[in-house]
Amino acid sequence: MEQLLSHGPYAEFALLLAISAVAGAIAVRLRQPVLIAYIVVGILVGPAGFGLVRAHEQVALLAEIGVTVLLFVVGLKLDLHHIRHIGPVALATGLGQLGFTIVFGFVLIVAMGKELMEALYVAVALTFSSTIIVVKLLSDKRELDALHGRIAVGFLIVQDVAVVLAMMAMSTLRGAGEAAIVDVAASLALRLGAAAMLMYVLMRSVLPRLVDAMARSQELLLIFAVAWGTGLAALGEWAGFSKEAGAFLAGFSLASTSYREAMNARLTGIRDFMLLFFFIDLGAKLDFSTLGGELWPAVVLSLFVLIGNPLIVMVIMGYMGYRKRTGFLAGLTVAQISEFSIVFVAMGISLGHVGVEALGLTTLVGLVTIMMSTYMILLSHPLYERLAPWLGVFERKRPFRELAVERPGRPAGQPDIIVFGLGRYGARLMQQLRGAGIEVLGVDFDPETVRSLRKRRLPVRFGDGEDPGFLETLPLRHARWAVTTFPQWDSNRAFLHALKEAGFSGRVAGVVRDDIHGEALGAAGVERVLNPFNDAADYAARGFAAEIAFAKVHGEGPAPDPDQETER
Repeated sequence: MEQLLSHGPYAEFALLLAISAVAGAIAVRLRQPVLIAYIVVGILVGPAGFGLVRAHEQVALLAEIGVTVLLFVVGLKLDLHHIRHIGPVALATGLGQLGFTIVFGFVLIVAMGKELMEALYVAVALTFSSTIIVVKLLSDKRELDALHGRIAVGFLIVQDVAVVLAMMAMSTLRGAGEAAIVDVAASLALRLGAAAMLMYVLMRSVLPRLVDAMARSQELLLIFAVAWGTGLAALGEWAGFSKEAGAFLAGFSLASTSYREAMNARLTGIRDFMLLFFFIDLGAKLDFSTLGGELWPAVVLSLFVLIGNPLIVMVIMGYMGYRKRTGFLAGLTVAQISEFSIVFVAMGISLGHVGVEALGLTTLVGLVTIMMSTYMILLSHPLYERLAPWLGVFERKRPFRELAVERPGRPAGQPDIIVFGLGRYGARLMQQLRGAGIEVLGVDFDPETVRSLRKRRLPVRFGDGEDPGFLETLPLRHARWAVTTFPQWDSNRAFLHALKEAGFSGRVAGVVRDDIHGEALGAAGVERVLNPFNDAADYAARGFAAEIAFAKVHGEGPAPDPDQETER
């Protein structure tokens, strides 16, 4: 081992990746989020374990980039149109849970003998739930589009906004002292105003044209997204906020563009890879000499998060007119703290506000709550069946709001058919389906094609049909057909795999140019194979045959319409 590590950081990184892959496989086998495995890896390879991490500066730099990409992706998901439609229940539940956890958590932590600033940091950290983990678990259970799933995503968005505002506020406290609250508030308001004006100008005049130019190449679009995120992160730190706040604003500035799903899908893998180094760095820096004294506080706070957060969500949702079942299932999604919590407290250490004890306490609570809540969400329905008799107190006699959203049948505006690939054939097919009164959605990765079809008022989305992450953003649940016009078999194979990963349960049709491609699609389970050349030749043959038959019977004259003859 020593000989391997003596070859420098490259060999060390190779070893870290190999260990992380094994640990991640074990975590997946145990149905646990891989971030827990990464923290354990950090502990094992750090000074408290085998002492394998020596390239501390390189790992720390990759960790910072990972946090930047994470905040950029969060901002990228906050489309202004979605924020307007978060809804009163998501806003009330999110703010109610934030207020409850901060106030009662702060009192509880102070009662355990912690200093005020440490109590404030940890109490705020306890409020944030892991959007990544919750969305992944709900997606795996096919509950992301369920009522409780939509509500949960809504108040997770509220939490994501809150964590960025908290980071901005605490970073403004840098060197100001705890007593300068008024000055800090005024400074924060001024800087937020300046940032808002800058974002408005960029989003209105600069970014649309810039992103259009970058989107001509998939690789260039990805490089631009990373460069924009890291650039504004550096600018945010220079302006007195933090790198995290700058990265969030960078993502938010691109959230209203038509390319956000494509950027988000391609950045997800980079985010997960870079965060690996953040959690390894975190585990390697944990001081186990201080963790012994944090064990019982961690147990108390873990119970507070696992029980208190779901209870407040059920109380608010019950009061607002939802059934106890919906409140319970949505409440379980906040029964853990997130990677943001650890990032937030780590930022407090870098600002000199708190010591490493606060980070150790938060990490212990994170490990316990993430592990426990994962199984709680996976087993949510059996848990509800056992607890349902005691949950009646969280439900009104008439759950009016839930009754109002219950509508039989298929939601309006949902596409019956989604066409992937909008060349001449795909665009024509989509146009004809629309003309026949069928709800249809088109998808293409060519920005020029997307812009052209949007000018013709056709509903199209920019994105890569081979990316499962992008497909999960599409309204697949109610679509009856997915039609691929991709010309290569490799693209279609990746597309079919992505459809399966995204949970599509409808039927698939494929457009091919040759019989070999058609046979491959049929063997892969595609129900309807369309060959434009064969179909066009068949149509032409029917036309000629009808004309010859008509001429033989009636002599020379106008040929009948082949379609009319077919109908007869």
